[in-house]
Amino acid sequence: MKITNTISSRWSSRLSFVLASAAAAVGLGNIWKFPYVMGENGGGAFVLVYLLCIAFIGLPIMMAEVVIGRRGRHSPGYAAKAVAEESKKSSGWQIAGWLGMLTGYLVLSFYAVIAGWGLAYVFKAAEGSFTGASAAQIGEKFGALLSSPGELTLWHTLIVVATVSVVGNGVKNGLERAVQFLLPAMILLLIGIAIYAGNIGDFGAAVRFMFEPDFNQLTVNGVMIALGHSFFTLGLASGVVIMYGAYLPRETSIVQTSLWIAVLDTFVALLAGLAIFPLVFGYGLTPSEGAGLIFTTLPIAFSEMPAGALVGTVFFTMLVIAAFTSAIAMIESSVAFVAEKFRVGRWPATLISGSVLWLLGQLTVHSFAEASWTQLGWSWFGKSIASIFDLIDVLTSSFLLPLGGLLLAVLAGWVMQRQYSEDELDSTKGLYDIWILCLKYVAPVAIIIIFLQLIGVIKL
Repeated sequence: MKITNTISSRWSSRLSFVLASAAAAVGLGNIWKFPYVMGENGGGAFVLVYLLCIAFIGLPIMMAEVVIGRRGRHSPGYAAKAVAEESKKSSGWQIAGWLGMLTGYLVLSFYAVIAGWGLAYVFKAAEGSFTGASAAQIGEKFGALLSSPGELTLWHTLIVVATVSVVGNGVKNGLERAVQFLLPAMILLLIGIAIYAGNIGDFGAAVRFMFEPDFNQLTVNGVMIALGHSFFTLGLASGVVIMYGAYLPRETSIVQTSLWIAVLDTFVALLAGLAIFPLVFGYGLTPSEGAGLIFTTLPIAFSEMPAGALVGTVFFTMLVIAAFTSAIAMIESSVAFVAEKFRVGRWPATLISGSVLWLLGQLTVHSFAEASWTQLGWSWFGKSIASIFDLIDVLTSSFLLPLGGLLLAVLAGWVMQRQYSEDELDSTKGLYDIWILCLKYVAPVAIIIIFLQLIGVIKL
């Protein structure tokens, strides 16, 4: 069966695809989440397990999503349907693509709000709000931000408007132009911060913490977290990789580009650790501080260090760039879907998708502000669902992402005929066999274990 293509846009070069996909993967997960989960789970041993998981689980699934996207040349759901039908299988497999697109959109609904925190902190750092402030005062500033729906809405709105402004201009004039500037700028800023942090902080302690494995500090739960984070940090099962794959020219190597994306993503995650932990150790802070490491712990160091206002401003600017490049990627598949489904132009599709996204973001804004109508007080599979935000967070991270990843691995590994995936990968037989082995057996088993652990069915 011949696939009828509806998406004609293409990346102008392999470099554009690598930069765009790496920019999509490099986000709050690398700069905000990776350092604190590493800090909570023993440092070097966690990093080693994380790297192994990237190689044998994350990378094979990423390649599978690019294969589906390029073979189908549609938005995620239609692409999954096309490759299934080409292999004479049920069109019901399109659920794998739709699920990913929905998941990415729901994640973006709160991701854009958290990106707004970073934008607010750019201005707070620049005006010297952290200079000379005590830990209690910095904590109060963060609490005041979260409790103000008006302020949160302002920053959230700016992030959404900026996202819509870029994506509305299309693949080459919008996405490509943005990431070709923003990703290198973000990496240069991060390198600069890492060099500065190494000079004024305790670089030796940071390196030992990150790269000297102490397996006595790593629990089985820590292994599960490393497995889950390696999967989520690449932006898998969120519609992003399939959508970007749909724009990939036929002559571009999926294997080589996927490797480059994984390397860049991992490099930035480790670089973020080298930018943050020298300050943490140098200023006597705690590496296992948790989710508040970026917004409540690091500003303590900024308040005490030389040129702390400038360093803090640069740091949060870099954080916003990382979040923004991921945001423009996560909204792209919904924009393409609206354009395909309702046969409207690029700008109307972008405005529709952005408007709905902004409305969904209000659920998170008012959840943080503890509006009574957002408070749930539920318990689900042993997890506390205090608010609508918690519901969206748990639903996406514990259910939809693992399920979507499992379906995509099965679709590419078991449903799609070998001749078609071989044709797309265009690699040596040995390399293809390793990829299909990981995709058929290693990744599904690992994802099922993650899923069962996350929902509390098993406790390892």
